[in-house]
Amino acid sequence: MISRIDLRGDALPEGGALRDLLPRAEFDVEAALETVRPICEDVRHRGSAAVIDWGEKFDGVRLESVRVPAAALARALDELDPAVRAALDESIRRARLVHRAQRRTTHTTQVVPGGTVTEKWVPVDRVGLYVPGGRAVYPSSVVMNVVPAQEAGVPGLAVASPPQSEFGGLPHPTILAACALLGVDEVYAAGGAQAVAMFAYGTEDCLPVDLVTGPGNIYVAAAKRLLKGRIGIDAEAGPTEIAVLADATADPVHVAADLISQAEHDPMAAAVLVTDSAELAAATEAELATQVAATKHVQERIEPALAGRQSAIVLVNDLEDGLTVVNAYAAEHLEIQTAGAAALADRVRNAGAVFVGPWSPVSLGDYCAGSNHVLPTGGCACHSSGLSVQSFLRGIHIVDYTRDALAEVAHHVVTLAEAEDLPAHGAALKARFGWKVPQQ
Repeated sequence: MISRIDLRGDALPEGGALRDLLPRAEFDVEAALETVRPICEDVRHRGSAAVIDWGEKFDGVRLESVRVPAAALARALDELDPAVRAALDESIRRARLVHRAQRRTTHTTQVVPGGTVTEKWVPVDRVGLYVPGGRAVYPSSVVMNVVPAQEAGVPGLAVASPPQSEFGGLPHPTILAACALLGVDEVYAAGGAQAVAMFAYGTEDCLPVDLVTGPGNIYVAAAKRLLKGRIGIDAEAGPTEIAVLADATADPVHVAADLISQAEHDPMAAAVLVTDSAELAAATEAELATQVAATKHVQERIEPALAGRQSAIVLVNDLEDGLTVVNAYAAEHLEIQTAGAAALADRVRNAGAVFVGPWSPVSLGDYCAGSNHVLPTGGCACHSSGLSVQSFLRGIHIVDYTRDALAEVAHHVVTLAEAEDLPAHGAALKARFGWKVPQQ
């Protein structure tokens, strides 16, 4: 059901050589660019009509309008299962606690007497938040996108999620209810590349945005890559992934359950166990066989994911090697199920989010830990962070110098300008001092 990679014995290779040995899903965004390019161009030129046409082709439903009526949002919230509403309320509450603490404040540094630089943090004016549809329903992704944007103070928020034929062309009602619960009233029944293009170019129904965030399929990722520059993006999200670093103290029941929990997302989802215990590896394999047989979505998602090249049990000499492997892998979600898990977690350098010990499963982070579940995939955690309040903020430097403060440093500015053969830069200072820069 799941393959093994044995890295015991010789010293681990370094850098890219080690990364090449580790399992990873094939996710060729570059190849998808040629598929999404004509879609995005069509939306650019024909607006909402193109979004509707592509929605009919890909989602099997013909819309009259892509904008979700306010009445549909209100109705979805009124009809929401009370238990689901209570769970969403708690998810929102915890997410707000964590994300509110991320908000940066304006800070002024006095460089010299009379010379200050102030760093001011300003939210983007308008964001497009993408919420996937299709194989699963993701009201949690509404929470994870909207809460940090709201806590950042973004004044304009729009949500897009694919239309569903079984719901009359509207996004899933639980997604609509989550939007209503968060006070988001601008929602569009649009998915895939056409939704990203709608946000980037604007249509007669939807004003253009400055930034697009949220996970999606390969075509959403390709549209983000194609339109990056016209819009800001959070990341090109690939298939979800979990890595578990575990030793002989880990419970194979927990480990197997957590691997399966990510495998149920998608046939391309990655589930990786890194362990120094052959006994745990064998016990986890046995548990996978038992638990998978009793799980929903087995044939269409879980079995292909676990059997795919992106999933494996990786055997290592010891936990030091295990830590090297998980840092090279840079997982979206990393669980540490070892003795002294907190100390090991503190040494992790590359991961979207780290879950410490047996009582902090990834599922908790998906919904109610307070952390964000929109995280870097495909090894991007070595250079990128998950979605946060900072994703929606821009830092602006405000420079304020008096005449005396400028005079003190003017000769250095002129010297550097002339060293770079940019004499007009220096002349801009000379003009302020009668063409004779004070010498200090």
